[in-house]
Amino acid sequence: MLIPSIFGEDLFDDFMGYPAGRQAAANAYPQVKDMMKTDIRDVDGNYELEIDLPGFKKEDVKIQLKNGYLNIQATREEKKDEKDDKGKYVRRERYTGTCNRSFYVGSSIKHEDIHAKYENGILYVTFPKEETKKEAEEKKFVSID
Repeated sequence: MLIPSIFGEDLFDDFMGYPAGRQAAANAYPQVKDMMKTDIRDVDGNYELEIDLPGFKKEDVKIQLKNGYLNIQATREEKKDEKDDKGKYVRRERYTGTCNRSFYVGSSIKHEDIHAKYENGILYVTFPKEETKKEAEEKKFVSID
């Protein structure tokens, strides 16, 4: 007997970091689940991100630093036109897609601290860890009446 799936393709997606909106999109479009998979490494006081962006060109990728968040957006537009001998359309397809990811990098990170490179469908982004500045602890005493 077949039991209908109420959990989508993978029961653990919600628990493993796919928010509800991303999971809903992944159920509707299975290829979305594989978009912008990111590996983050801590190397010598820097964070290194490797983001999978297959099928995108360097010009399609935008990186913005705003209010301590590193926003990465990739947009792709594809048009396919096929005509028969008489010029009538046999098939026309258009695809436009955008995917986004945001990472909190800290308010002390500046644009010049971030370095990015795109090669072979992978975006490499490196930035320093945000240093937590320890303020000198001020001794406060309670006055006695």
